[in-house]
Amino acid sequence: MNKKVLRSAVTAFFAAIICASSFFRIPVPGIVSGIVVQNALCILTAVLLGGIRGASPSALFFAAGVIGLPVFSGGQGGFQVLMNITGGFRIGWVLGALFSGIVSGIPSVSEKKLTVKYLVRLCTAVFGGLLFLYVPEIFYVIAFKGKELGVSGALKLFYTAFFAPFILVDFIKGVFAVLIAVKLRPHSALYLYEQKIEPAAEESEN
Repeated sequence: MNKKVLRSAVTAFFAAIICASSFFRIPVPGIVSGIVVQNALCILTAVLLGGIRGASPSALFFAAGVIGLPVFSGGQGGFQVLMNITGGFRIGWVLGALFSGIVSGIPSVSEKKLTVKYLVRLCTAVFGGLLFLYVPEIFYVIAFKGKELGVSGALKLFYTAFFAPFILVDFIKGVFAVLIAVKLRPHSALYLYEQKIEPAAEESEN
């Protein structure tokens, strides 16, 4: 199969997985979305595809949600979902995926040989992406609560209500994402990007 066609098919498949994961969440009192896995899947799929293309599954998922399909956490959908205080997370999932895809880079079969440099880059991509997805939410909280609480109060609300409760959970998600990426990125490189293992890559593994 043509690798461009295969990459497009895999991108659509990853987007479908992210959409389907909207039904898997752990309810948390006071938080509409609860604890979800969608953010980690956005980052993981970005790292597996690599580069700017890595954000494509998250972008497709985001577009499906905005046009009204119930693919956001909790079965939500529609443009109005972006118009509440947690709307920044939906935008952040795409931006976080873009960050992770660019930092991780296009997968290579040479990554079968795990090096410290590669592991650091992968960890930066995953954990940096998980942090980056919070950035739009900061501005959302300020926009919705800034007049009432002031900027400093809104920032405190963001930290206590939207960031601190999920630090440990996101760290655990990130660890699993890194472990999965280490295992699957060489296969992703072989089947989606490279026709065969290059001699240079083979020699570097010996």
